[in-house]
Amino acid sequence: MLDKIDLSHSMARAEYRREMKILEKRMAGIQQPIKDFGIPVMIVFEGWSAAGKGTLISRILYPLDPRQFNVHTMGKTPEEWVMRPFLWPYWTRIPAKGRISIFDKSWHRVILPEYAQRWRLSAKAKSEFYYDVNAFEQQLRDDGIVIIKLFLHISKEAQRLRFKELEKNPGSAWRVDEHDWEQNKNYGAYLKRFDEMINHTNYSGSRWSVIESDDSKYATVKSLNIISERIEEEIKRLSETETKPAQPEPPIAIYPQADILGAVDLSKSLGEKEYKERVEKLQARISELGYKLYKVRKSVIIVYEGWDAAGKGGNIKRLTERLDPRAYEVIPIGSPSAEELAHHYMWRFMNKMPKDGHMAIFDRSWYGRVMVERIERFTPPERWQGAYQEINDVERHLANHGSIIFKFWLHIDKSEQLARFEARQKDPVKQYKITDEDWRNREKWDQYENAIDEMLLKTDTEYAPWTIVESNDKKHARVKALEIVVNELEKQLD
Repeated sequence: MLDKIDLSHSMARAEYRREMKILEKRMAGIQQPIKDFGIPVMIVFEGWSAAGKGTLISRILYPLDPRQFNVHTMGKTPEEWVMRPFLWPYWTRIPAKGRISIFDKSWHRVILPEYAQRWRLSAKAKSEFYYDVNAFEQQLRDDGIVIIKLFLHISKEAQRLRFKELEKNPGSAWRVDEHDWEQNKNYGAYLKRFDEMINHTNYSGSRWSVIESDDSKYATVKSLNIISERIEEEIKRLSETETKPAQPEPPIAIYPQADILGAVDLSKSLGEKEYKERVEKLQARISELGYKLYKVRKSVIIVYEGWDAAGKGGNIKRLTERLDPRAYEVIPIGSPSAEELAHHYMWRFMNKMPKDGHMAIFDRSWYGRVMVERIERFTPPERWQGAYQEINDVERHLANHGSIIFKFWLHIDKSEQLARFEARQKDPVKQYKITDEDWRNREKWDQYENAIDEMLLKTDTEYAPWTIVESNDKKHARVKALEIVVNELEKQLD
């Protein structure tokens, strides 16, 4: 495809100045609607070395209010990035509502040989690369993010001349390295790789626009036209949506499905002596495995979900008691902040994902999307219904990187929950643990049970399986969770 593109396009200086006056006003004019409608915009630049990405970004930014955008330099791959899934640095830099994020290089180039080597991509990550990339972009689009992908295309000769020009100037010579000349030398091979990258990730809603960049003036005008048009399309769509009368939201239906929780045997228990012996042995082993995780650079993600008062805190305490505190982080999840609400719901969780060799333990998690946000109607039905696949795709990406994922649902029955609530209310030390919200959630037990069954059914995967932990007896629950973590880590590490 790229070899068929005519790179001879050029623009006279006078025409360029006329066009830029119009485009600068146009770009300045769309900033307020972006803010008013809360539109997050991602402008992604990809292309050949020396194609003019830096210059083009400067010209795009000139008419914009600098308080409304962020520019992210993504060419380098610091160790902090390499020790996490390759989409992590992009997930953590997605724009908030009403803001523009500009990336000078894209997540797509990670599959290029030299970048795949720098990222130390596993065979699994390479084989699943395009699935992960397309799932990522789909999730962003579904959340209302406008993705504009520009590929700056230049000829082999134009690239060679630009390298020579940069090397002449001592102030810019550092910008050309051996990898750049390698790209020019093997221009044909890279052309095929770029073609493959574009063909595998070119979808409606996040399509590629190829910018003929041998002439920088022509490239600037074409890029600004594309950016303006895409954003104006979204503004028009949202304007038309606002004029339509709001439809009443239908009630959440409780429909027959697999009764997963109803089939759980909650009578399992452990005696005090056996509990102490097993916990001590398991804690000693997980301490050893924690050091081994660090040595082999494997990350672990543990998700604790469960009914209020099911014992998540006690489980986490027994899990971490003998671990090196430098090697893990416990992440308690409460109501999202204003900043978190302004981003995609996975943004705050991706920010907390562990680097290789470390462990992240989530006390509640992204599964709130299909439980509390669903039941309390904080999220429209079409969004929480789409979240099952989104969550599976995110967890698949984490697993492709090599992360080991555990997901525990701590299950108790309604009468046991009531007993624990009442005990907390009577104990001055534990009264802080019981809130009005806990009582309100209890009143919706049947709705939550239905939502949990659906969650377990739709997000139990080979790479991130659910384990239901029978938790009417706290001692049994603590030992079971510990045993599962220890056994799986031994299998993965030994």
